[in-house]
Amino acid sequence: MQRYNPKEIEPKWQAKWEADKLYEASEDEAKPKKYVLEYFPYPSGAAMHVGHVRNYTIGDAVARFYRMNGYNVLHPMGWDAFGLPAENYAIKHKISPRTAIDENTARFKQQLIQMGFSYDWSREIDSTDPKYYKWTQWLFLALFKKGLAYRKESLVNWDPVDKTVLANEQVIDGKADRSGATIEKKSLEQWFFKITDYADRLLNNLDDLNWSDAIKAMQRNWIGRSNGAEIEFTINDNKTVKVFTTRADTIFSAAFMVLAPEHPLVIEITAPEKKTAVQAYITAAQSKSDLERQEKLKEKTGIFTGAYAVNPANDEKIPVWIADFVLGGYGTGAVFGDIHDERDWEFADKFDIPARVTVIPEDSVEAEKVKNKEYCFHGEGILIESGEFTGMRSEIARDKIIAWLSEKGKAKEVVNYKMRDWLISRQRYWGTPIPIIHCPKDGAVAVPEDQLPVLLPDIKSYEPSGDGRSPLANVSEFVNTICPKCGGPAQRETDTMDGFACSSWYFLRFADPHNDKVAFDKAKVDFWLPVDDYIGGAEHAVMHLLYARFWTMVMFDEKLIDFEEPFTTLRNQGMILAPDGAKMSKSKGNTIEPDGLIEQGYGADSIRIMELFIGPWNQSANWSVEGMGGAFRFLQRVWTLVQEFNEFDKRDSQSENLDLYRTAHRTIKKATSDLVSMDFNTAISALMEDVNELYKIKAGGDGYAAKNWRFAIESLLQVLAPFAPHIADELWQQLGHADSIHASNWPKWDEQYLKSDTMTIVVQVNGRLRAELELPASTTEEQIIETAKTNAKVAVYLTDHELKKTIYVAKKLVNLVVI
Repeated sequence: MQRYNPKEIEPKWQAKWEADKLYEASEDEAKPKKYVLEYFPYPSGAAMHVGHVRNYTIGDAVARFYRMNGYNVLHPMGWDAFGLPAENYAIKHKISPRTAIDENTARFKQQLIQMGFSYDWSREIDSTDPKYYKWTQWLFLALFKKGLAYRKESLVNWDPVDKTVLANEQVIDGKADRSGATIEKKSLEQWFFKITDYADRLLNNLDDLNWSDAIKAMQRNWIGRSNGAEIEFTINDNKTVKVFTTRADTIFSAAFMVLAPEHPLVIEITAPEKKTAVQAYITAAQSKSDLERQEKLKEKTGIFTGAYAVNPANDEKIPVWIADFVLGGYGTGAVFGDIHDERDWEFADKFDIPARVTVIPEDSVEAEKVKNKEYCFHGEGILIESGEFTGMRSEIARDKIIAWLSEKGKAKEVVNYKMRDWLISRQRYWGTPIPIIHCPKDGAVAVPEDQLPVLLPDIKSYEPSGDGRSPLANVSEFVNTICPKCGGPAQRETDTMDGFACSSWYFLRFADPHNDKVAFDKAKVDFWLPVDDYIGGAEHAVMHLLYARFWTMVMFDEKLIDFEEPFTTLRNQGMILAPDGAKMSKSKGNTIEPDGLIEQGYGADSIRIMELFIGPWNQSANWSVEGMGGAFRFLQRVWTLVQEFNEFDKRDSQSENLDLYRTAHRTIKKATSDLVSMDFNTAISALMEDVNELYKIKAGGDGYAAKNWRFAIESLLQVLAPFAPHIADELWQQLGHADSIHASNWPKWDEQYLKSDTMTIVVQVNGRLRAELELPASTTEEQIIETAKTNAKVAVYLTDHELKKTIYVAKKLVNLVVI
C-alpha cells in the first residue's frame, strides 16, 4: 500500500494544473460567471505567514467549489507593490525598491503556488510595471479633465519618520498608521481627488451592498453626512463668519462662538494684546491630529480672541474663542456654542461663559431641572426665551428659524460632510509618477496620452529628504521637460501617487490584463464585473474600499463601465493569531510560515484544512500545533481508505449497503449547504464524520464488498477537493479517472437516502414526560398508542386511573390524560 507523502504528490499536481492551464478563465457565456478575488497583496516583506494564507485559502475554497458546480470562475492574482511598505523594506535592507519587489513577489508567488491555490496566473499584474501604471496615470488624467483631480496648498499630515504626507485615513489617534510616528502639520502644495463630489452616492449605495453592518457603519461614519444650516454672524462690526449647525432651534441660546485655530480670520479679528497667546495656541493645535482634537474625553482647551460676534437671532454680542476641537476642514471651521450641547456645556463651564437654556423637556419636573442647569439637555423639546418661536417644539421650530433667518439674508440650508477630499500626493520615490507638467505660462498641464507612461526613473538615492519634496525633484533629466501646450520650458510634477491609487482599479484590469490600447476592454469588464466575492481583512474598511468605489463611480459616469459598485459581496476574514493569542509579526518573531510546515511533512493540504477548520472564517483564532497534527491524520485516514478500497478484490461486489448511501448523501448535502454559506469548519467536520462512518461500515460488514463503495469514496473526494485539492486529485487518479477531480461535477444528494428509518415518540401522562419510544417509521397510529400504554415506564401511571383522553401528534407525541 502506498504511503501518503505530500512532498511527492503536491508538486506533481501543481505542475500538472499549470501545464493543463486548468484554472485559466475565458469569457464563456454558456456558464454563469463567478468572480472571486482576495485583496491585492502588497509584497512589503520577504514572505507570507499562515495569517496571510487564511485569506487566500478562503478564496480558493470558494473558487474551486463554484467551478465544480458549473460556474465560469475568474480567480486572479497580482501585486500591489508601490508605496511606503515596499520602499521602507528596500531602505531597511539597503537594496533598490525594484530589486526588493522582484525578490519578494517571486517568493510570494512561490508560496501561493506551493499552497495549491487555483489562480489564473496568465492574468498576473504588478502595479509597478509601466504597462500597468500607464493606465493608472491615464485614469488620473480622466479625473483631472473632469475637475476631480486638483492641486492646492493645504495644511497636511506630515509623517516625520516616513517623511511624507499622509491622508486623514492614514492617521490613527494622532500617529501614522504605518510608522507610528506622531503626526506634524505642514502647509504644502498637494494633489487631491474630489471624492466629496460623490459623498451622497457613496453613502446611499451602501444600503444595497451585501457587506457586514460593521463595515457599512464605518463608511457611513467616515462620510459623516449632516443636514443643517449655515448661519451668518458679524464679528467686530465688519467681518462675517458663517457657522454650520444641525440645531438652528438653539440659536437663541448661543453663548459664544468658536473658530478653528486655522480659520483664516483668526489673526485678523484677534485683539492686539491677545495675538501672542493666540499664536502660541495655534502652533500647539497644529501638532495634534484631527482625531486627537475631537476626542470627547480630552480636557477642553481654548483661548479668547478679544473679539465679539453678533447673534443674528437676537442681536446679542457673544465672545469669540478659538479651540482645537473645531476643525478648519469641517463645515465652515466655526461653530456657535450653547448650553444644549455636552461639549459646549463643558467648555462654557470651564471658562465661566454665561449661557441660557432655551429648550426644555415636556415633562414639568425635568423641565425645572434643565432650567436650573442640573444637567445638559440636548434632546428635542419645547422652546423658551426664543422670541416668536417660544412654545414651539424644537423639530418644528428648527425649519421655521432657518426660513426666518434666510429672509433676513442670514442663513441657508446646507448639507455637510465629515469626509475630506482624498489627498494623493506622496513625497516619496516609489510610486506612480503624477502625469502633470508645470508650465510658468500655462500652469498645470496634463501629459498627452501618447506620452504615457511617465516612467519612474532608476535612481541611486531614493531615500526621502524630509524637505517636503520627493527625491524625484533632484533628478534634473526627469524634472526638466517641454510644455505640451506652448512648447516652452517646464517641469514635471515630482510627487508620486498614494499607493491606494493603484489598488483603486486593479480588479478591473484583471478582466483584461494585457491590453496595451486601453485600460480595459469594456465588454470584458462588463462580463466579469462586479466582483462577486471580495475577500480580505477589515483593515481596509475605509480607505481602499471607499477609494475603489469612488473610482468605479467616476468610470461609470464616463461610460467606461456599466456598473457603479465594484464589489457585490464583501467577506472580511478573522485573523490567525500566534498560539499565545498575540498578533503575528516579524518584529515579535512569532510568525509561522507555510514553507516550514510543508517542509516538515504536513503538506499544503493539511495547512489548508487547518486554516478553515480552526473556527468560523470570519472570527479570529489562535494557531494550534496540535491542530496541524489532527489535520494531517485526517488526510492520512482518507488516503488509507482509498488505498484499501483499490486493493480489495471487488469482482463479486453486487450488493448495495444502504448505510454507505446514507452517510454519503448526508455529507454531500451538509457540505454543499455549508460551502454556500461559507461555513467551512462545519463542512470539514461533516467530512470527518463521513470518514469515521465509512471506517465503521467497513469494520462492521464485508469490508469493501458492496458495489456502492465507489460512490461513497468518490463523493467524499469531490467534497474534499475545495479544501485539500492535491490529495483529492491524486486519489481521484488512483481510482482510474483521467481528468482532474476539479473538472468533475459536484455530487448531488438524493433525499430518499436522508429519510430516517425510525422515529422518536414522546410519551406524556397528563402533560408530563414519562418515556421516549424509538419505533420503526412505518408504525401506525394505533400501534404507537398501544405501545405507549404498555410501556413499563408509562403503565405505572395508568394503574388505578381512568384514561380520560388520548392526544396524538402524528409521529411525534402521545399524551395520555388520566383522572
